[in-house]
Amino acid sequence: MPSQELYASSRVSGLIAHLYDAAIDDTLWSGTANRIAETLGSTSTVLKLHGDNARVNLLECTENLMVSEREQAWADDWHRKDLWVERSVAYGMQRIITDEDLVTREEQARSGFYQEWLRHLDIHHMLGAVFPAADGAIGVLGIHRPQGAGAYTRRERRQAALVLPHLQRALRLGQRFASVSQSHAAALQALDRLDTGVLMVSDTGRVIQASSMAERLLRENGELAVIRGRLALRLPALHGKLLSLLQGAMDTARGRIAKPGAALSIPRPHRMPLALEVAPLRPTASAFGEQRPAVLVFIRDPEAPIAVARLRELFGLTRTEGAVAAALGRGASLEDIAVTMGIGLSTVRSHLKRILAKTGTHRQAEAAALLARSVSSVSSH
Repeated sequence: MPSQELYASSRVSGLIAHLYDAAIDDTLWSGTANRIAETLGSTSTVLKLHGDNARVNLLECTENLMVSEREQAWADDWHRKDLWVERSVAYGMQRIITDEDLVTREEQARSGFYQEWLRHLDIHHMLGAVFPAADGAIGVLGIHRPQGAGAYTRRERRQAALVLPHLQRALRLGQRFASVSQSHAAALQALDRLDTGVLMVSDTGRVIQASSMAERLLRENGELAVIRGRLALRLPALHGKLLSLLQGAMDTARGRIAKPGAALSIPRPHRMPLALEVAPLRPTASAFGEQRPAVLVFIRDPEAPIAVARLRELFGLTRTEGAVAAALGRGASLEDIAVTMGIGLSTVRSHLKRILAKTGTHRQAEAAALLARSVSSVSSH
């Protein structure tokens, strides 16, 4: 094989490897269009998805295909009315084509697509394909160069044909990873909004991950600590119990015993104790190996401030009623509320009556339970 052919083959192989790397790490997608253009001796490339209702999702393109903000609506319109895409779909999906397969030179020169769009971008020759993508969309690979660069050759068509199936798989992988990443992000955001701190730890207490509420509880409570990366309780006797609970939960996660979890009360001077609970996190198996078992640790502060604004939104409370309701939800007595807020006990009772009416409850204890469970405590965000 001549050295030029070897060089071209090497560039195609490098491009294919890049596509899979970019599918795993989406930060690498930026510049992919440039790599495709360079590999196939071109000046521009576009990767896009044409969906229902004429929606176009521009995934990646070379810089020379980008337009100013003032021209964006105009560009979006021509992406929707892309003559080459329309003809390519009719010509056949997943078939490598050139502009010569789709339109005659005379037709292209007369078309508004050429006169207004292609000429503006200095595009004359095209090499590419359309292919099925996720959710019924049509994937588009368009590779271009100006008239003076000459038409695409059979060798370049073969190179594009080598790249196309890998591009399709890489896009599918990227979309799959994006979906998993979104689910992961949603789970983390949900944890951060809980009024319970959540940590994932090993059997020795090494912290693998912590929610924002867990980090806040660790900062604000001296009874808790992370020492050399491991969750610890300051009191030695309690720390020993914690390690025992972690080991038991880990044994369950490994399938050795069937113990759903256990709890521990962590006393605090002049304050209500923290509640700590552990639960096994069983590994899930995949073709790439089984995940390691771990332990979930849940920590809750019964005195954490309740989101007053949410209570007001839920039950139509006034500002003062919201403050009284939040205190009730934390378990405060009417007397304590009166002292803390600097108002009379009779005034607090009046607020309680209105809170009972607005929440549809009949007793103080019933209202307190409802208020405590209706909203999360204030997070650090």
